[in-house]
Amino acid sequence: MDSATSETRTPLGASADNGLKIVVVGGFGAGKTTMVRSVSEIRPLNTEETMTQAGEAVDDNSSVSGKTATTVAFDFGRITLDARNVLYLFGAPGQERFWFLWDRLFSGTLGAVVLVDTRRIDDSWYAIDRLEKHGTPFVVACNDFGGPPFTPEQIREALDLDPHVPLVTCNARSRESSKLVLITLVEYVQAVYADARAVPPAASADAPADRAARTTRQELV
Repeated sequence: MDSATSETRTPLGASADNGLKIVVVGGFGAGKTTMVRSVSEIRPLNTEETMTQAGEAVDDNSSVSGKTATTVAFDFGRITLDARNVLYLFGAPGQERFWFLWDRLFSGTLGAVVLVDTRRIDDSWYAIDRLEKHGTPFVVACNDFGGPPFTPEQIREALDLDPHVPLVTCNARSRESSKLVLITLVEYVQAVYADARAVPPAASADAPADRAARTTRQELV
């Protein structure tokens, strides 16, 4: 994960066959762009644009009044795991007017991180609903904005979160904190596919994603 070390590895050495995809989703201003930036070994591609008065009637920024730019397509970052495997990170835009992009972005995804701002928990419902409908494994990470000190049980209840879905706290600005979120996700993906292997019809179909999750966790750690 060290940026200096990553430069000695094979740049873009992985093909689409061993490129592993993780999506970071959540409400408007939850810190998705920040998380992708904090862990990417390359300078991330981002599509942030300056917020203008024209968007005030469309985007509710009342709880993020200091925000001056917003993602209008998606953010893209990369982590080289080894000579054959690359982890691609996609940060999805949080505004409701861009939600139509999410379903396509979820296609082929190993797993997802749902970033939550506890000051605006309601903004996370749509992301969780879409991921559940897609059957995409995900974890929920509460980004530290200094909001109300809710307990994990209160957050789970507010999000109607399945008890098996991991819930963690993080600081999206911190590389180590964001890396731990990704490790939690791939460990959960491994557990999901381990359960799937117990059902014979699903075993062969899930094996490639299971191997991808194991590889990702080993290299991130």
